[in-house]
Amino acid sequence: MNAADALLRFDTAIGDGAERLVRAHHRRRLRSLGWEHALDPAPGGWPAGDPPPRPGCALEVLIDGEEALPRIAEELPRAESHVHIAGWYFTPRFRLGDAVLRELLAELAERVDVRVLVWAGAPLPLFHPSRAEVRDMREELTRGTRIQCALDDRERPLHCHHEKLVVVDDRVAFVGGIDLTDFGGDRADTHDHPARGRLGWHDAATRLEGPVVADVADHFALRWREVTGAALPRPEPPAPTGELEVQAVRTVPERIYRAVPRGEFRILKAYVRALRSARRLVYLESQFLWSPELVEILADKLRRPPDDAFRLVVLLPARPKDGGDDTRGQLGVLAEADAGAGRLLACTLYQRGGERAQPVYVHAKIGIVDDEWLTVGSANLNEHSLFNDTELNIVCRDPALVRETRLRLWAEHLDRPPGEVAGDPTDVVDTIWKPLADEQLERRRSSAPLTHKLVRLPGVSRRSRRLLGPLQGFVVDG
Repeated sequence: MNAADALLRFDTAIGDGAERLVRAHHRRRLRSLGWEHALDPAPGGWPAGDPPPRPGCALEVLIDGEEALPRIAEELPRAESHVHIAGWYFTPRFRLGDAVLRELLAELAERVDVRVLVWAGAPLPLFHPSRAEVRDMREELTRGTRIQCALDDRERPLHCHHEKLVVVDDRVAFVGGIDLTDFGGDRADTHDHPARGRLGWHDAATRLEGPVVADVADHFALRWREVTGAALPRPEPPAPTGELEVQAVRTVPERIYRAVPRGEFRILKAYVRALRSARRLVYLESQFLWSPELVEILADKLRRPPDDAFRLVVLLPARPKDGGDDTRGQLGVLAEADAGAGRLLACTLYQRGGERAQPVYVHAKIGIVDDEWLTVGSANLNEHSLFNDTELNIVCRDPALVRETRLRLWAEHLDRPPGEVAGDPTDVVDTIWKPLADEQLERRRSSAPLTHKLVRLPGVSRRSRRLLGPLQGFVVDG
């Protein structure tokens, strides 16, 4: 055995040990809370618990700011009773199409209740947004208006309140990954992601009608009551307005809200059920991929594929804000599990065009399994979102909607009409995704200009990078 092989074997042993420690730590924590079942659900189906799946709903998946922001701006002025908005951070001057957030909400607040709930910011100014930055933002947003804005500082140490939602009159809701801010990047990007001299942004949200809206509204009301002490009227479930069954699932860590003392971890449970049930396709878009629980399931699928046609496709940012080495390390784990079989493809996006082209930041949080299961929300595939931040996701199991959403996403990323990517998913991955992504990676390596948005993420060894995700999760998980 040469020195390189010995080092790799040592790193592998250390990495495997660290991941076992983190998984055991999470299991002990959930067991103490009565939530160990989130790690051991049966494959497939809905995650049990309250709220259950709601029939009679309508759901639209809105891809990129180009689709989502105008729809939110269109719905807000229709409010007759109230507007409730929760997010990680807001920019008062943020534009939703022709409207500016502060002016739009200030005008609304003259005739309806406008409540904005935002994370209070990082307690230490080493991280952003800081408490002081968020207080300044609130002052700018509310000064001279009737807008009510509450700052939620009931976070676990080193974590935050991360969900993004808008509720209008408990009649319609938007849930997804899009923050109404230009902090860290401009969310108002288009499907083409043209070069524009600044970071591109790929994201997604859902527009909801029907009984599930009451579950979203109830979640906002719980948080508002915990933070302000003011109880809001319990939302009445809207009448059925569609034909879909839709479920709201969330992460709420323990001991931050009196109403949920043992926390809630149903986003984790939903993902575990869905990934364990996968037969032919797992397609994931996420800002991060370093949950050892989910990576373990995916690695097992690659080592022992349930079908020869099984493919795992992940779309990630080229340079995430943090945790980049963690994600790349876990991709190394998956690459090793794949062992050259070609079932795994990890890609990222770049803007189109010339010297001004920048990366496209993949901020969407989307999961698709076998064209039968779909989730869209605020939760990334890391310990923060699955165990420690407050998050809200929407789950749907309607095959027609799931397939339509996948084809829309694939058409965007592959620059093809939906009809050209509508064939067997395995064939599309092997004959369109892989050659295109590989070609663009080679162009980057040779410093040639890219001719396409889609680029394969290069493989990463199992060395110290692999350890960072589990170790960070262990340190900040508490």
